[in-house]
Amino acid sequence: MAKLSKKLIITVPFLGPDGMALFPFILVRRPDPGPTLLNHERIHLRQQLELGIVPFYLWYGIEYLIRRWQYRDHYTAYRNISFEREAFSNERDLQYLTTRTWFAFSQYLRTTQKA
Repeated sequence: MAKLSKKLIITVPFLGPDGMALFPFILVRRPDPGPTLLNHERIHLRQQLELGIVPFYLWYGIEYLIRRWQYRDHYTAYRNISFEREAFSNERDLQYLTTRTWFAFSQYLRTTQKA
């Protein structure tokens, strides 16, 4: 995994989730996050680069609402957002971003899985 500048990783103790990507930063709840969490968030940074920050978050929010209606459950809806499905599926592969194709998240739109 390529080194991510420590300046771009910001610890926010009151953050709800363990991590959050907000281009170009990764916000984390705890200092010294593990490589899996950082890779997950780096995948989101790549998605944001591809779509642009505002379109990414608009798509994310709309897809969440669709999944929420579909599954009637917050956690299942969140886990089935295409961006999250890609990140969770590949977060342990620390070389994933070196081989990832552009707009790879789109393959996760076709099918859904219950978490």
